[in-house]
Amino acid sequence: MENLGKYRFLGRVNSPAELRKLSDDELDILCSEIRSKLIETVSANGGHLASNLGTVELTVALHRSFNAPEDTIVWDVGHQAYTHKLLTGRFESFDTLRREGGISGFVRPDESIYDSFYEGHAGTSVSQAAGVAAVNRIKGNQNYAVAVIGDGSFGNGMVYEAMNVAGAEKNRLIVILNDNEMSIDENVGSMAKKLARIRAKPEYYRFKAKTEKALNHIPFIGRYLASFLFRIKSTLKTIIYKSSFFEDMGFRYIGPIDGHDIQALSEAMNSAKMVNGPTLIHVNTIKGKGYDFAENSPEMYHGVSRFDIDTGAENSGDGNYSSQFCKALCEFAEKDKRICAVTAAMTIGTGLQDFFKEYPERSFDVGIAEEHAVTFCSGLAKSGMIPVFAVYSTFLQRCVDQLIHDGALQRQKMIIAVDRAGFVGEDGETHQGLLDIPLTGCIPGATIYSPATYDGLSRCLYRALYKDEGLIIIRYPRGSQPEDNRFEPNGEDYDIIGDENADIALVTFGRLFFEAYKAMEILSGKGIKIKIIKLLRIKPINPEIITSLKDTKKVFFFEEGEITGGAGERFGSALCESGFTGEYRLTGVKNEFVPHAPVERLLKEYKLDANSMAEMIENE
Repeated sequence: MENLGKYRFLGRVNSPAELRKLSDDELDILCSEIRSKLIETVSANGGHLASNLGTVELTVALHRSFNAPEDTIVWDVGHQAYTHKLLTGRFESFDTLRREGGISGFVRPDESIYDSFYEGHAGTSVSQAAGVAAVNRIKGNQNYAVAVIGDGSFGNGMVYEAMNVAGAEKNRLIVILNDNEMSIDENVGSMAKKLARIRAKPEYYRFKAKTEKALNHIPFIGRYLASFLFRIKSTLKTIIYKSSFFEDMGFRYIGPIDGHDIQALSEAMNSAKMVNGPTLIHVNTIKGKGYDFAENSPEMYHGVSRFDIDTGAENSGDGNYSSQFCKALCEFAEKDKRICAVTAAMTIGTGLQDFFKEYPERSFDVGIAEEHAVTFCSGLAKSGMIPVFAVYSTFLQRCVDQLIHDGALQRQKMIIAVDRAGFVGEDGETHQGLLDIPLTGCIPGATIYSPATYDGLSRCLYRALYKDEGLIIIRYPRGSQPEDNRFEPNGEDYDIIGDENADIALVTFGRLFFEAYKAMEILSGKGIKIKIIKLLRIKPINPEIITSLKDTKKVFFFEEGEITGGAGERFGSALCESGFTGEYRLTGVKNEFVPHAPVERLLKEYKLDANSMAEMIENE
């Protein structure tokens, strides 16, 4: 059997219980096998590599020390939980990672009893684990709730909201802070490192508990003496460790711990289980550990497409909507000193690295804090700058209140570049960009563009910078413009392609235009004449479009997004109000979460591909 040969230990670990039977030496071999499997699978399927390579020993220690699923493990974001999947019965199916019908690239409860929540966004784990811990206390059970969160996610404000409340409760809550970027100040000297290891041992907590109990039983002075010693200990600890920030919030602090030392990690976790109240374990790990390319450039191997293991080179094409947007932004910024770029820890993901390199004084990475990013843009705009916030559609969901209150209501000019709008494919439900139009389309005064081409993207950015006011949204998809692009946009808000006098109109926007164009060619070959209305600005709708369609017999609207509250609904409403008496057919995603699959398959599944469009129009 290949699995038992190449993966001698990994192939037989189907649950945490089997993991606990392995010796220390066998665990080291297991970790090596896990890294090989991660590199092998992600190189073929794409996915998150560096973060998972860094959490191998941490995950092994986690499942040795805690009894999941009775003990609830909550993975923040979930993109670092591949090892968790391998150790919880998904080794045989791991080759299907991120493939259609296969296992997800994130944790999801319908996939395994060991996955506690759907996770895809940062900063949620502490709140969720705190809720579980509170219920454990209410029920009187002895189970633990464990949140595993990275230092990047720790910049999200929701984490501190959760810790502020949870720190005041005596619940069995353990937060494991995976620090792989040294974003928290390094403790000083060998004394700190030695004491950190001592404080992580269960013996330390047993001795501490016995000492406090003995002191409290000394008549008259016992409690005062215990309190006095506690104050001395806290003062010395603050001096050695620089800050007692976590303990000020009510969390017992353990660390920093070597995140690649299973024994040290296990000791720390077992010690945390002995604390009567919430505990934070600070773990230092190396992102990308075990694969030189990922260790040397962890940011490049955070989320990757398929790549060659020997060279590290990705198997992806040159150029995409993100890079083209940045190119256009840099060209405008060279002449206009007011233009600023803002990102929420996604400089490379949104293609802004060139802007950050060329104009560092006008570049702002606020960390995983989308809400702050929008309100920060409000401040930039108020002071005379033109802020451009580039953000994935799925993460834009987090800052709708700020878009309304701190953007549109303040009448501040800010541009939101919505990347990954529409289907994103293999990242699945938590990352599909299908809700940005319903969420932002209802905001008074907001302008929304959805170009299909690189040229259209540049033109929309120019209009947003110098023609429009208030809140302007430019949305564009993941991936690249089709190479066979014979269309040159010339309209301001829309273009009409085909026979303008045709009785059938196909209305769409964004990259679906390319499918619509192919559908028109299919129908033309069958003698069916149609016209395509390609929207560039989808809010507000240019009234000329509605007027031009008033006497059209059939209008088909195709939308790569949620149709409830989407552009197609508003378009149909405008048609109805104009006195339109023909047939109107709206096709899109009908109020559901879309699973992971290649974009081409999703377009076909939701009847948004060229063949489905042509068939629908021909048969209606």
